[in-house]
This record gives sequence, structure tokens and C-alpha cells, in this order.
Amino acid sequence: MGRLDSNTRQNGEILINGCKQALAFGTSAYVTQDDTLMTTLTVREAVYYSAKLQLPDSMSKSEKKERAETTIKEMGLQDAINTRIGGWSVKGLSGGQKRRVSICIEILTRPELLFLDEPTSGLDSAASYHVMSRIIKIAQQDRKTVIASIHQPSSEVFELFHNLCLLSSGRTVYFGSTSAANQFFASKGFPCPPMRNPSDHYLRTINKDFDTDIEQGFGGLISAAKAIDILANSYKSSEAYQHVQQRVNEICQQNGGSLEIKGRHAGFITQCLVLTERSFVNMYRDLGYYWLRLAIYIALCTCVGTIFYDIGLSYGSIQARGSMLMFVAAFLTFMAIGGFPSFVEDMKIFTRERLNGHYSVVAFVVGNTLSSIPYLLLISVAPGAMAYYLVGLQKSIDHFICFALTLFACMMLVESLMMIVASIVPDFLMGIITGAGIQGVMMLNGGFFRLPDDLPKPFWKYPMYYIAFHKYANQGFYKNEFEGLTFPKEQIGGQSTVTGDEILRKVWQVEMGYSKWIDVAILFGMVILYRLIFLGVIKGKEKFKPMIKAFLSRPAKRSTNVEDPSSKHLHEAKM
Repeated sequence: MGRLDSNTRQNGEILINGCKQALAFGTSAYVTQDDTLMTTLTVREAVYYSAKLQLPDSMSKSEKKERAETTIKEMGLQDAINTRIGGWSVKGLSGGQKRRVSICIEILTRPELLFLDEPTSGLDSAASYHVMSRIIKIAQQDRKTVIASIHQPSSEVFELFHNLCLLSSGRTVYFGSTSAANQFFASKGFPCPPMRNPSDHYLRTINKDFDTDIEQGFGGLISAAKAIDILANSYKSSEAYQHVQQRVNEICQQNGGSLEIKGRHAGFITQCLVLTERSFVNMYRDLGYYWLRLAIYIALCTCVGTIFYDIGLSYGSIQARGSMLMFVAAFLTFMAIGGFPSFVEDMKIFTRERLNGHYSVVAFVVGNTLSSIPYLLLISVAPGAMAYYLVGLQKSIDHFICFALTLFACMMLVESLMMIVASIVPDFLMGIITGAGIQGVMMLNGGFFRLPDDLPKPFWKYPMYYIAFHKYANQGFYKNEFEGLTFPKEQIGGQSTVTGDEILRKVWQVEMGYSKWIDVAILFGMVILYRLIFLGVIKGKEKFKPMIKAFLSRPAKRSTNVEDPSSKHLHEAKM
């Protein structure tokens, strides 16, 4: 409910207690088919962090921890409680255990309704049975309702369900008691053969993808489409259908009013602190997030430092200093796109948790920003110091602080840019290409490859030159380095000197109306702007998604079905 893609059309209305309303937070939970989990966390950490996010501040930390531990035990994960979830790089939990972790996270609030999208997908028969039996046990203990869509369940799993709904090409073939389904099929000439899994028989009967004939007990062979028509039409005239319609009418007439709010989130401050801590732990344990980049930065800065080693104050060092600083401002920060795969995974986790209402968008942006600051500072200061002092730039501490802050701001800017790209273009390859292309354009008109006065004014000078953060990075680096220096200039009749201010004005065409600290401040202002854009993109997608849905579904006729001709699922519901 409320989770359809913008290109999916929904007909009719969804009523709760006879009226249109959204499910309150904590009333329902939805477990997706894919286990989108933070792979660096242990089972205990993943569930406990979710408990701190979803459960209200009125509960103490000990109560939240106890709820998390109890939920883990309910799903039979106590033996793997300290095992990391694991992913492509590290072996962790099995498929069935990951599925149970996903379920643990969603049942922390003890929802009245639990929706499961193919909870046994990718599991063997034993794991499928254990996962579903645990869920049924919890539902029976707490008197909850579980609704699951399942592809080809085993006979043992099939027997766990009380009610069954069969769909084929969007049409309801049967909806009623699981025990009465075989009698319904047999009465229409499609009895389940002895020693065969009933779910296999039902799926084979209502699947028309392969255009095979179905054996009808008293009518010979008929096509699958004809069999579906017989079953669907028979169901509409059956007592089971009449009973369902009667119950629907009764519920609609009762008009039970709005749902009572079952629970509340943790407060905004708590959400920010928890998300910051969780993201910090994830970044620390994920080698590809920052540590691999740190190693690459150290290698690059070592190369820069040795190539430009002890650059001196000769007249020829002017161009060398400018080239070295430009490399740091452009190409060194460009390497931040290496974290894009991790950004994409973060966005996947955010999308799942946001759809389930675990926390606010602002809390996510704040937590993601704060957790990255220590690592970006480390990446800026340690490799930056190697390059700075090996080259022999101005050695006073205030000059190095300005250099490090400018580099740090550029790192933050590029990371913010890539987070924006990840929120718009979740595909790994397209996102890398898009982010690299944007940075390439900014580098090109940042004031080094083409001096500012030589840039074509209609577009590249105004406004692109002032939009590109490389302009302010280059100017900040140049002012920090050249101001106060004097370079000898050989002439025919003798030798004179040229000051750093003259070089800034005449060689690099730097704007000298304000200090280098203003350039640093502008860069940090752009960091805030980029993060606000990131926030706006996420909020905008949430805001416009319902509008797109409404626009697409407006011309559709009134119906209670969701049209999806390609879907042929076996849906089972314990109600």
C-alpha cells in the first residue's frame, strides 16, 4: 500500500475500516523480496539500530535492547547474533538468515499487519519452512495478520496458511480457505492428483505462459487460457465469492473511522544520532568506502610530492606551483567518485527504510553528512600534508590549514555531488559516467585550462565559471601559496623580481578583491547548498511520486484490481 512505482496504474480504492486513510506508523510492516541490509553490521547491531530508530523515545535504551534481543530469538537467530550480515566481499549470513533479519527489523513495532513479498524466494525447502513457521508462530502468539505472496511453496509451507488467493493475469481465480481450494478445483474438473504438491498443481493449471493444454477430468484437453476462464468465472458465481463480497460490504458500512496511532518514531535528535553512529560504523568497516581511497590518495600525493619535490623559488617554479595546485583541486578530488558504489548501497537502504517509515529524510541527510566528516578530514590532512611539504610550499601552519580546509571542502563537495547523482541515477555505471561528466565540465572552465578572461562570456564565463567550485578552489590555493612570495626574473640588463600578487593578477587572473578565506567560506557554503539540493531531490521524489501516480491512474476505470498482465503469482494469506 502506497509503494507502487510511478509507472504502475492502480484502479479503484483501498479502504481501511471503510474509509480512505493511510496506515499509521507501526500498524503495518512490509518486508521486500530483496534483503537490502547494511552488510557490515552484525545481526544484533542491525536490529538494535532499527529498534532505536523505530521505537519511541519514551522507551529506555534497555527496553529497546530487550525488544531487539527478544525479536532476534523469536526468529531463531540467537546463534548468529554476533555474525556480520556480509555481502559480496565478506561471507556472512545465509540467505534464510538474512531474510529473517529483514523480518526482525520490520516486526520490532509489533505491527497488526505484516506484508511479506516472496519471503521464501532464493531459499531451499528447509529454510523456507523454518522462516515461514517462525512467522506463523509469532502471528499466532500475538494474534497478528500476515499476508504473503509466494512462488511455488513446498507442501509443508503450503499447509501453514489458512487462506489462499490465486491470481492469473490480474484475475482472481480463487480466494478462500486453503483446505477448500482442492474441492473447488476438483468440482471444475481439475482435481489435484494424489501425492502431488497442491500449490504446484494450482500454478500449473493457471499458468498460460507456455501455451500448454490442461487435462480436464470430464472434458478432455483444454488450453490454459480456457481453464483460467472456467475457474475465474466459476469463482465469481461461487459461495466463497459471495461471502467475500458480503464481508467487504459489511466492513465498508461499518466505517470504523481513522486508525488509532499504534506507535511513534524516535525523536529527530535521536534519529540523527543513531543514523550518524550507524553510518560511521559502516564507513569504518567497509574498506571500499574510505580506506581504499585513502591508500590511493597517499599513493597519488607521494607521486605529486616526488615529481614536484622541493620546487624552490625560481621563476620556472611559478608554472609548476600552479600545475601542482590545480592537480590537487581537480584530479585529486575527482577520485571521490570511487565511493559511488557505496553511495548507491546507502540509497538502497535509505529507500527501503524510508518507505517503511523508519526515520525522516532530514535525519538521514544530517547523519550521512556528520558521519563522513572525520574520514574526509583524515583523507584531506594526511595525504595533503605529504604533498604539501614534499613540494615545499609555504611552510607556516596557517598556510597549511588553509590548504587542508580547501581540500577538505572540495572533498565534501564532490561527495555531495555524487550523493545527488546516486539519488537520481541509481545505476552504478550511469552514475559514474554522469558524475565524471559533471566534474569534467567544471574542471574545464575552472580557470586553469582556459584563463578566466579568455572564457567565452555568453555561457562559459557567465554563469558556468562562477558555478564551478574549481574556480574558488583554484583561487584559494593560488592566493594561499603566491601571496607573500617573490620570484627572481632574469632580464637582459640584469635581474629583477616579480611578486606573488603580480603573478596572481597577470598570470592566473585571480580576483584579488577578497581574501583566500572568503574562497574557503564560499566552498563551505557550496557544501551546504549541495547537501540542501540532495535533501530537496529526495523530498521532491517523495512529493511528486503520488502526483505522478494520480495523473497516470486518472483516466482508468473504477476497479479494485491492480492491472499487471505479466504477473502470475500464487498468493497465500494467513488472515
